[in-house]
Amino acid sequence: MTMEETHLRQRRQTTKLGLIKITEALFPDDNLKTAYSIQDGVFCRLARSVLSVREVRQIEFRMKEWVNNNSPIKFLYKRDGYYHYKLENKLVRTIYPANTNTSMAEMFRIIPFSGGFIIDFSIGAIDGSPLVLPKKLAATYERTQSWLSNIGIELMPDLNSFIDAGRGNELIGIAEAMQEKEISDIADLILRAHHAIRVVLISGPSSSGKTTFAQRLSMQLRVNGLRPIPQSLDDYFVNREFTPRDSDGNYDFESLNALDLPLLQKHILQLINGETVQTPIFDFVTGSRLPQTNTMNLGYSDILVIEGLHALNPNLLPGIHRNFLFKVYISALFELNVDLVNRIPTTEVRLMRRMVRGFRFRGTKPEATLEQWDSVRKGEYENIFKYEEEADAMFNSSLLYELNAMRPFAEEVLNMIGTESIHVDTKERLLNLLSFCKPLDADKIPFNSIFREFIGGSIYF
Repeated sequence: MTMEETHLRQRRQTTKLGLIKITEALFPDDNLKTAYSIQDGVFCRLARSVLSVREVRQIEFRMKEWVNNNSPIKFLYKRDGYYHYKLENKLVRTIYPANTNTSMAEMFRIIPFSGGFIIDFSIGAIDGSPLVLPKKLAATYERTQSWLSNIGIELMPDLNSFIDAGRGNELIGIAEAMQEKEISDIADLILRAHHAIRVVLISGPSSSGKTTFAQRLSMQLRVNGLRPIPQSLDDYFVNREFTPRDSDGNYDFESLNALDLPLLQKHILQLINGETVQTPIFDFVTGSRLPQTNTMNLGYSDILVIEGLHALNPNLLPGIHRNFLFKVYISALFELNVDLVNRIPTTEVRLMRRMVRGFRFRGTKPEATLEQWDSVRKGEYENIFKYEEEADAMFNSSLLYELNAMRPFAEEVLNMIGTESIHVDTKERLLNLLSFCKPLDADKIPFNSIFREFIGGSIYF
């Protein structure tokens, strides 16, 4: 079964059209902003006002009335990167296409949240079960939103104006300084609890920049007088013949049970207790462990740094007291909208990161990346997103300028996809998204930047 990205569901985009129309009718002196995705929904607010619970309930009532009345939607044309629709007397434009019948709108509920609301499309919207809010993730988004407000940038046109004014290098400097400060703050949190913390665990979805982040966090830990020791979960893979298989009979390397959990847990506990262990070395060519091992122990100032798919899963190290562990969730939570109601999905940003890196450094053609993407996304939902609130700290690896700097690299890769390819629609969709971003020269991007992991020139690779 394939997995359709939420922003590509025309039923959901249909609901969005109604939301734009209804909020304008109820609040004509303000503007709706679709701020960011939150679980299987989107957090929205008014640009200049705080919404009361009563006002949110009014939006929900009018929205459901709009859907049930089979209100007319007319598609006009596609122009300047937008699909243009007419809803009675209201003109609405969206980046992604919608249906033209409100009976095809996706089922939803609207939940008051943080001065705005979440329009929730999860199963809970249908069966009435409560939505468990990812408060840490929402706080991470809000922190970035606050920072953008401080520097006077809210939408992509604001950023494009900086570049037109010759202030591109200033944007790069500000964005990189912000990330360095956040990484330093995380290292300080670890230092303050160093009497207990012995293991740092880092996880996040594909193309979040986990490897560069782990390196930069390790640098900051060294500045704080600690000695980070890297350890890869990959070395704890079971031999190939013991690897679990998925429903299609293929090896499931993303399964937690593809790891030798008893050995991993034993070694981590021994290291915490001050013992010396012989950690395995896995050979991916033969699919088995090498006879050689690595000798490892942890001194007082040492701290184990583990980065991997299952690092946040509480079932990875269930027998180890939580106080010994510090968990970090990292994701590229891109925050700039094209305009108030048309956001840039973080998934699209990560997909372009993966395509560019795959082509430039792994010889992976863009079609191959796109063919793998569905499986990658399923693995993220099964193994990462459900555990994100386990994190002690969250890090947004997205950079303010990155789509602008990414544009020439991504266009080069996307234009390799021919018109006869089954992926031509994805090509056109991503090229359309990039068309809203003024190109930015990447030469001035620092060599320790997370963005360098995808375009090249990183000091860590």
